[in-house]
Amino acid sequence: MQLFRHGLNGMSLALVLWVPWSTAAAQYDDVEVKITHITGNIHMLEGAGGKLAVCAGEDGVLLVDDQFAPLTDKIVEAIATLGQGPVRFLLNTHWHGDHTGGNENFGNAGAIIISHDNVRVRLNSKQFIEFVKRETEAQPAAALPLMTFSKQMNFHLNGEDILVLHVAESHTDGDAIVFFRHANVIHGGDTIWGGMYPFIDLSSGGSINGMIESTRTLLELADDQTRLIPGHGPPINRVELQGFLDMLVSIRDAVASSIDAGKDLAATIALKPTADYDEAWGEGFIKPDQMVEMVYKSLTEG
Repeated sequence: MQLFRHGLNGMSLALVLWVPWSTAAAQYDDVEVKITHITGNIHMLEGAGGKLAVCAGEDGVLLVDDQFAPLTDKIVEAIATLGQGPVRFLLNTHWHGDHTGGNENFGNAGAIIISHDNVRVRLNSKQFIEFVKRETEAQPAAALPLMTFSKQMNFHLNGEDILVLHVAESHTDGDAIVFFRHANVIHGGDTIWGGMYPFIDLSSGGSINGMIESTRTLLELADDQTRLIPGHGPPINRVELQGFLDMLVSIRDAVASSIDAGKDLAATIALKPTADYDEAWGEGFIKPDQMVEMVYKSLTEG
């Protein structure tokens, strides 16, 4: 399973996490923004970086995440094919640049940016992602959320009742999921990874136990007809989400047993606690040994 199958258009997730958010637009010249109808007035956009969701109708456009600044024009053009006006509301599911890199452009264009409290804090200060050894600078004022929430908020837009819910500290400490209740669609941000081991950003407050808890929250919200849009990977259903949870719990428990037995990180990796899942989940951005390392450090350093 190659990464380009997950909407990265040939650009690896490692690249989109490494390059500066303001990188030259030429790196994105060949990226095509694809729009897919999910159901009702909900569409998914794919380009480079995290998957986007659009709710468009007579009340205006609500956009979930915005990828990178050089892609803003292409994203706007894709949304225009839905026959609606400019983006009125922009929700950030977390702070990473492949989900918020277009904030400044959309903010300057008049969109109201919304996020969890911690997303604004991180965007407004220097950050360091330990996993990729990358430092980011504080973002300009136009890129910062104008409205923030601590637990949840609701939108009533285009015939939709939309729940925006802060979940347990899983991918980061500012994760939010977006539940379009009438359409029965959930955008999970990077709390969901389709067909790939997840990236748990420990340096941004993420944890394996939080990832498990947030997945259980998603399972409680979803039913057998729910379509779930991951931050990375193809849309999934509730059965596939249950498989994601089973994988997370199994690996967490195996690593925890190794820790309880007094084994260090190297010895735990040597046990290959992900072996049963590597064929299905181990060909994405996060490789099996990296998954074990993240879980081990989450359990011992968190």
